[in-house]
Amino acid sequence: MNQIDDGRTLSPLPDQVLENVLESVLHFLTSRRDRNAASLVCKSWYRAEALTRTELFIGNCYAVSPRRATGRFPRVRSVTIKGKPRFADFDLMPLNWGAHFTPWVTALSQSYHSSLNKLHLKRMSLTDHDLTLLSHSLPSFQDLLLTCCEGFGTTALAALASNCRLLRVLEPVECVVEVGDEELDWISCFPEIDAQTYLESLVFDCVECPINLEALERLVARSPSLRKLRLNRYVSMSQLHRLMHRAPQLTHLGTGSFSASELDQELDFASAFAACKSLVCLSGFREIWPDYLPAIYPACANLISLNFSYADISADQLISVIRHCHKLQTFWVLDTICDEGLQAVAETCKDLRELRVFPVNTREEIEGPVSEVGFEAISRGCRKLQSILFFCQRMTNAAVVAMSNNCPDLVVFRLCIIGRYRPDPETLEPMDEGFGAIVMNCKKLTRLAVSGLLTDRAFNYIGTYGKLIRTLSVAFAGDTDLGLQYVLEGCPNLQKLEIRDSPFGDGALRSGLHHFYNMRFLWMSSCKLTRQACREVARMLPHLVLEVINSEEDKADDIEILYMYRSLDRPRDDAPKVVTILC
Repeated sequence: MNQIDDGRTLSPLPDQVLENVLESVLHFLTSRRDRNAASLVCKSWYRAEALTRTELFIGNCYAVSPRRATGRFPRVRSVTIKGKPRFADFDLMPLNWGAHFTPWVTALSQSYHSSLNKLHLKRMSLTDHDLTLLSHSLPSFQDLLLTCCEGFGTTALAALASNCRLLRVLEPVECVVEVGDEELDWISCFPEIDAQTYLESLVFDCVECPINLEALERLVARSPSLRKLRLNRYVSMSQLHRLMHRAPQLTHLGTGSFSASELDQELDFASAFAACKSLVCLSGFREIWPDYLPAIYPACANLISLNFSYADISADQLISVIRHCHKLQTFWVLDTICDEGLQAVAETCKDLRELRVFPVNTREEIEGPVSEVGFEAISRGCRKLQSILFFCQRMTNAAVVAMSNNCPDLVVFRLCIIGRYRPDPETLEPMDEGFGAIVMNCKKLTRLAVSGLLTDRAFNYIGTYGKLIRTLSVAFAGDTDLGLQYVLEGCPNLQKLEIRDSPFGDGALRSGLHHFYNMRFLWMSSCKLTRQACREVARMLPHLVLEVINSEEDKADDIEILYMYRSLDRPRDDAPKVVTILC
């Protein structure tokens, strides 16, 4: 309220009242999509939304400059930044492509010095200096999640442990963590002055070096809030046994190697798992000793997540475990369990929501251990399934149709048939009807990966019925440019389109001119694109960045890789020589 000379007070201006009310309301708006829509209403809504946003999501680190992002949103407490596209996981990008965190950490440490407490980076290139700067610059920092990142080492982990006194979460997941000639004892860098730590989650299964077990035991003992602990393969069974007795409150456990020596055989591992009564998520098993699998039986009844994706186990070994896992909702496994193992999962895990089956051998010419038999068994037994990633060497339309009928709640369907343009092995027909059934019957589908022998008919199905699809991945599939045209004209919500080793060319690219500004990115590798067509698109859509990635010796007109994304700023200035940015 404002006061005037005679003692009376003036009420706030109507516009100020409205902005105060609007800010109060926007605090309850948590969806990124809803907040983005609100910011477009008018200038006052734009300002209010920026001032009330506490979580910042950057889907592509080159889509906006760090200064622009931090300048618009001054009160952010949590930041998520994604770097390289997903196909980088398959070694399809040059190692020095970019996605450097350095400009971002400089901006974040200056703009959010007192507020930022959570950071999640995915497929970014970091340095030890980046993370050391972060640890010194953010006194309130609590949570760090690094997924598929590279470039940093144990020196950075030591700096985070030493300087972030409020650290709750330290999770490098599937990262390449560099270890120097002298293995740094980073676990000992957590301060021991305070009686207790704030740690809730500690993950180091991708750190490939021995750990100071005594220091780890002391750390676990003084971390009463610790709920997630994932160990690396250097932690033996006996050491795991000691840690579990120190932390019976764990809900998520990564076991490390899960192999034992003769000295370990005297220990009662089953009692250690039985004592962890809150355990709901189990992973690890890097070097599994099958004789010790019965030790986890006491924990199986409460498990909702089980990850055997590093465990080379047989169907019989899996069956002995899975028959105890009636509450399981998430299951990752290698295809060594064969169709028999999948049938056992279908018989027991009636509440399963997510299944991932990874291949041990990706050669095309072999007869794979899993097939349509196990796939269809899962569809019959696990009717609540919402997400599936399935690698196999053979699949039939009938099995995929059965999946669409039995599991209509599927949101994510990724079927990766290993091999080029493989038809239905029983009918020798394309896989059109199977994938067509998926998009027709699974009304909630937002992510789809297709493979095998597909004609334009399959892509017509996708364009006609896949109205909610946001991410589409195509590998070793396709017929003519018309197929991709069906998708680009028919899928209004498409955000991410990934295509590799497919016959789509310039006509397919031009058919998406009306939609590319609405997408986060387009990736096309080993297709039939020409540099001339890419230049035409770059001229017609100046706010898109078109990166052409060719090997240094290849200067031909044909394009090896096209990576196209929208950006609010000028093209980046850190591209390596193998990257040409078209304009």
